[in-house]
Amino acid sequence: MPDVNLSSNPSILLTMAFAAALVLGLLLKFWLSSRQIRHVAQHRGQVPAAFAETITLSAHQKAADYTLAKARLGLLEMALGTAVLLGWTLLGGLSALNQWLLPGLGSGMTQQLALLAGFVLISGVIDLPLSWYQTFVLEERFGFNKMTFKLWLLDLLKSSLIGALVGLPIAALILWMMAASGGLWWLWAWGVWMGFNLLLLVIYPTLIAPIFNKFTPLEDATLKQRVTALMQRCGFSAKGLFVMDGSKRSAHANAYFTGFGAAKRVVFYDTLLSKLSPAEVDAVLAHELGHFKHRPVLRCWAGWRSRSGFTAVWACSPMLLAPMMPWRCCCFCWSCRFSVFLWHPSLPSCHANTSLRPMPMRSGRPADKIWPPPCSSCTRTMPRP
Repeated sequence: MPDVNLSSNPSILLTMAFAAALVLGLLLKFWLSSRQIRHVAQHRGQVPAAFAETITLSAHQKAADYTLAKARLGLLEMALGTAVLLGWTLLGGLSALNQWLLPGLGSGMTQQLALLAGFVLISGVIDLPLSWYQTFVLEERFGFNKMTFKLWLLDLLKSSLIGALVGLPIAALILWMMAASGGLWWLWAWGVWMGFNLLLLVIYPTLIAPIFNKFTPLEDATLKQRVTALMQRCGFSAKGLFVMDGSKRSAHANAYFTGFGAAKRVVFYDTLLSKLSPAEVDAVLAHELGHFKHRPVLRCWAGWRSRSGFTAVWACSPMLLAPMMPWRCCCFCWSCRFSVFLWHPSLPSCHANTSLRPMPMRSGRPADKIWPPPCSSCTRTMPRP
């Protein structure tokens, strides 16, 4: 057997590094999730003393059971995601798809776009069973699901069509720049990526989100005054306050802010306004404003998009313009994970929560500073981190 010099073979080294990082990351996530599951299960039988007067044991146990069910499903999703990633990369799935497309499409732009589209389509189909289970089994079991199967399919169709209409031209432009822009192609491609995502901050709330949900201006004058005063204390200004018909999909209550410039707005779920008092709505909004106070939206967006966009355009170069190698497949798959918004910019409601505002990190403490609790009952019924 010939000797293999690992130091002179970067593809083997990167493949091994990728496999090690994947396994270690999976083990760490499983360990953290298992700790959370054990902790919730151990404390399921007793309401915390701070909330014993306002939360019943049955409500507490229902919340614990929901948390456990979501966490266990998350473990399954992590295991499936890792298996799929291994299938695409180290087991040769992406290379096989590439070889299958080459005879019919050649090695030009059409084949490269077909490879990207095929990867996203197959990955989406693999994810569908868990998505269906979460909506129509888990959420239904706890009384949260309000979505019909027809609406679920319609959302899937809309998001796929909009993702293709928006994503394919951008992908084609970046692939063209890779071939035509010389050694600095990656810088130009990164600039296009950043500009595209900045544009999405404007068009998502005004053009894309209304395709999935109905948004109406907030009409409650008293609540509007309270919300405006709270935003002013935080130094946050929005171009509009809107109510979204989230109840047609879920009984969950939430609020978020999104957009940029003239498109910046605050959105309340109709379920939130129907279930909570004005003071409790203040508490929820204060949590959301805590994201803004602690990590301004544009700074967080720019940092996250810079990292993900740079990773995507760097990884796609050896993947699409050079022979397939395992580590290149790895980079490609991870770049597509980072670039999921490019292909699915239209996921309803929850997408704005996760992609167009800062991640929910350490927002509770700033909320303490901008929202003095108006009454002791709100402090008890709206626990904050």
